[in-house]
Amino acid sequence: MCSIQRPTSTVRPIVISVPHSGLEIPGDVAATMDAKCLQHKDDADFFVDKLYSFAPQLGITVVKAKYHRWVIDLNRTPDSTPLYTDGRVITELVPTRTFLDEPLYESSPTHDDIERRLDQYYRPYYQVLRDEISHLKAHFDNVLLWDAHSIRRLVPTIRKEPFPDLILGSNDETSADEDLIQTALDCLTSGDWDVRHNSPFKGGHITRSHGKPHTGVHALQLEMSKDLYMDNTETKFDSNRAANMQATLIPTLRALADRLEDM
Repeated sequence: MCSIQRPTSTVRPIVISVPHSGLEIPGDVAATMDAKCLQHKDDADFFVDKLYSFAPQLGITVVKAKYHRWVIDLNRTPDSTPLYTDGRVITELVPTRTFLDEPLYESSPTHDDIERRLDQYYRPYYQVLRDEISHLKAHFDNVLLWDAHSIRRLVPTIRKEPFPDLILGSNDETSADEDLIQTALDCLTSGDWDVRHNSPFKGGHITRSHGKPHTGVHALQLEMSKDLYMDNTETKFDSNRAANMQATLIPTLRALADRLEDM
């Protein structure tokens, strides 16, 4: 269902969630899917887990989903309520079409199929996040869930123009303390990046459901264009580009951990 990478140095009050980099599709699900789509499992946040491979050395826990988002999208609401209502393409909890509006199934999953996937893949992932946050909360007053994502530079079904480099989502500044949000923005904008806040993404269900600053649990989503750490085809990991991106991510997460421990 997911893998957990534990800190290899002094534990810091941050959990990184990587819900969309998994590529596995169970055989029973694959058997019902369009063979053409299975040849190239698009829509995944390819290599995001590799990009954040430094995190355990910083004392940060990483939770990474094992299965492809086409099996079930961990960043959607469990009842598949749309996250946005501005006309963009919103894939369902269990997607039936790709982001490029291509069909994934010859016949759509049934209600029972969806309920089974909720029980097998979705709810267990959220339980792991809750457990990891609770473990940190036993030692720290304030904890941050950092939800890590990436997207193609251009997805015309969502937005006609290219995406900016980095998009920090805080659910309209409600999912995290304002000082944490500002710390993240200050660090992200210190690099040579085009950084936006809550536009065009303000955080999915993981951020919105976990971020409760009044309880000491904060959540932020970082969306980034894939060509910041992959090649121009957005199919291969680029070590040089990734290192350049990590040079911003590492001090950002360190600064956030410091701020959390001072709150």
